[in-house]
Amino acid sequence: MITLCYVALFLPASAQVNKYHITGYSQGTTYQLTYYAADSTVTQSQTDSLLATLDRAVSLYQPHSLICKFNSSKKGIRIDEHFKILIKKAIEINHATGGLVDVTVKPLVDAWGFGVKKPAQFPNAAQVKALLKNVGTDKIWLQGNYLHKKLPDVQIDLNGIAQGYAADLLAGMLERHHIYNYVTEIGGELRIKGHKPDGEAFKIGIEAIDDNDINPSPLRKIIEPGDGAVTTSGNYRKHLEAGGKQISHIMDAKTGYPTHNDVISVTVWARDGITADGYDNGFVAMGLKRSLQFLQKRTDIGAYIIYQKPNGAVADTVTAGFRGYKKER
Repeated sequence: MITLCYVALFLPASAQVNKYHITGYSQGTTYQLTYYAADSTVTQSQTDSLLATLDRAVSLYQPHSLICKFNSSKKGIRIDEHFKILIKKAIEINHATGGLVDVTVKPLVDAWGFGVKKPAQFPNAAQVKALLKNVGTDKIWLQGNYLHKKLPDVQIDLNGIAQGYAADLLAGMLERHHIYNYVTEIGGELRIKGHKPDGEAFKIGIEAIDDNDINPSPLRKIIEPGDGAVTTSGNYRKHLEAGGKQISHIMDAKTGYPTHNDVISVTVWARDGITADGYDNGFVAMGLKRSLQFLQKRTDIGAYIIYQKPNGAVADTVTAGFRGYKKER
């Protein structure tokens, strides 16, 4: 989880700066944006209107949204620009992660109890095998503005990437109004630009993990990421209990089962929210070793990873591309 610390911006001393803070509800979660400017050129109604447009495209909670229409269609539908951007990015990340990040996992998400409707029981091996027949980005393809599906039961879930993209949309709206110092946040996913009035960087708090438990502790790591996006995914955040064990909300598209490995949580920095949010689940699914290999030479994206050692101890590590992290001595 990412928490928002005090934010402000840097403007010339001669400018009259006022703080503006807007909050609301979208995509089944809360959002907020904070900016400083001479006037309130970005309003609540503008913000709500922008996010409502995205909801009408990709919200699984709105039965008449484009994504719900696609999921119930036999062969596919015509989609809008927001939907198209998200699908293209999702397929790109799917290929980059060797198929571990897959938006067609909705049937699995639903079957394991993390969808809008809750099942009476978890699926057995035969049911998982049957569901996997409809999973895989090879079963969807774009042709212009038309999103096709190979099989009628192929369904997609963009919740793992849409909130980061929404943070990008809010940032873009602010910049179209010539506001360049801000923090936008939706569901804990952030886009950041600018400084406090005295030039100090924005500070962001991220959850730490207690050494004796994999549950998040009240402790926070404070980072100064600078311009870019910061998102978090973790097995401890959304889970169900089964047989005394935690069931992760992150599905393994290869096996059909929830992921289970040494990674507890991953906080990702990238230049934009759609990238950071698109990859954070992937790094959880990859596990520590593969994630570190993937990020070893990357400076355009980085991660702060909390993981569990073989002896049960909790540890953390950070890759070179993660911005604003200062190792405690």
